[in-house]
Amino acid sequence: MRPSRRFFVGITTIAALFAVWAVLTMVTGTVSTGRFPSPLQFWESARQVLTVGYADATLFAHALHSLKLVVMGFLVAIAAGIPLGLLMGWSRRAEAFVNPVFLLIRPIPPLAWIPLAILWLGLGDAAKIMVIFFAAFVPSVINTFTGVRMIEPHIIEAARMLGTGRRRMVREVLVPAASPMIFTGLRLSLQASWTTLVAAELVGALAGLGRVLNVAQQDIYPAMVMVGMAAVGVLGWATTRLLAMIEARAMPWLPARA
Repeated sequence: MRPSRRFFVGITTIAALFAVWAVLTMVTGTVSTGRFPSPLQFWESARQVLTVGYADATLFAHALHSLKLVVMGFLVAIAAGIPLGLLMGWSRRAEAFVNPVFLLIRPIPPLAWIPLAILWLGLGDAAKIMVIFFAAFVPSVINTFTGVRMIEPHIIEAARMLGTGRRRMVREVLVPAASPMIFTGLRLSLQASWTTLVAAELVGALAGLGRVLNVAQQDIYPAMVMVGMAAVGVLGWATTRLLAMIEARAMPWLPARA
């Protein structure tokens, strides 16, 4: 499907869902606005948090704070996860040493680190970055490791026959060949970062989109809950598109992803 046609189909789908939403909540009253807000209530809540503010800050301030935490946790995770995945995929000896520890960490849900992060680092941003780190770390390691192991053996043998050194082997053979799986891991890591951030900010956060959701839930304010959810969705989409642009520049020989 051509990009222009795909964009038109996407806009049409969103418009149709919006129309159904308006009819069910504002025209027929099939859905109670006390449980699921109408488009008008959603707009009024969005205008309130954008101009006056909610939960001690405006939507822009909350979103900026959440974005900062996600970027910091995500970058630290991939800075550690990608090299570790390359090392484990390249060296059987390194895999034998590291894999047992990694297998112990891998099944632990990211949210299970929240109590320990609070005990170690308190209720500040450092604890939330730690939780995001563990959420993004595991997918980056697994996919990088898988990408290296999927490289055809004859490619490695040919590079060795040509006298390629270790650094050059990593830079010009391993990383380019494993790049599709590495970027798949980055997408999964970014998605996990946003999911974990909102859950982490539900506990003791002074700012952020998770705080907006938590306060709105306590205030029994469904429209503001939806505004917070929509903000998370928009930021998640924007960061995913940015990552897709980086991927397209890093691997121009592959077709662009949606």
